[in-house]
Amino acid sequence: MPHLFISDLHLEEGRPDITEAFFGFLKDKTPGADSLYILGDFFEVWLGDDHDTAFNRAIIDALAEVTCPKFLMHGNRDFLMGEDFCQAAGATLLADPSNVTLDGKPVLLMHGDSLCTRDTEYMAVRKMLRDPAFQADFLSKSLEEREAFARGARAQSKEHTRESATDIMDVTPEEVVGAMAEAGVDTLIHGHTHRPDVHHLTVEGTDARRIVLGDWDKQGWYLSVADGEFDLRSFDI
Repeated sequence: MPHLFISDLHLEEGRPDITEAFFGFLKDKTPGADSLYILGDFFEVWLGDDHDTAFNRAIIDALAEVTCPKFLMHGNRDFLMGEDFCQAAGATLLADPSNVTLDGKPVLLMHGDSLCTRDTEYMAVRKMLRDPAFQADFLSKSLEEREAFARGARAQSKEHTRESATDIMDVTPEEVVGAMAEAGVDTLIHGHTHRPDVHHLTVEGTDARRIVLGDWDKQGWYLSVADGEFDLRSFDI
């Protein structure tokens, strides 16, 4: 049975097509699966586990119905997902990065944004957002204040993306090799860049691969790992 990997769904009420595609994916692909991994940016924004809406509850309930083991990793959009969310969804929160074993093979999992070190402006913002003191202060604010901050942050992010060179927004090759060498793996799976592909490289003299999960928009993407085979697939939304 396969291990399944997805990322960058950016679920939000304004994209019911992606939400329905996600529900369909759970119904069609997870029965009999060995595990489901969601490697960040599951939501377009997550304001905290106390942000109780009908939309958020529907996503949590759908995940809770999945019977295979489920694992979640923070992305740059949903880094405030906490233990309350995971408990309600029946999922385990993974650190970024995390080493896992798939069919006896060690594999490194990341969201991927920490590899984009050429984007120095983003890396500074990331450091601030991941700071526990910042997060505690943010969560102490009202939901209305958090929503206003998130709207401003999304606007700034879109402007930054428009103004940045394409290569700056992608991973730094040396960071990839360093992360894989430190983890002692020849396979890395990540999302974030919205550039689904399988890249072949060399890590400490060994053939290696970097598998990039795709974002969900007009197509949905997932990786199926079974019997040592890594199969990156897409479907229409």
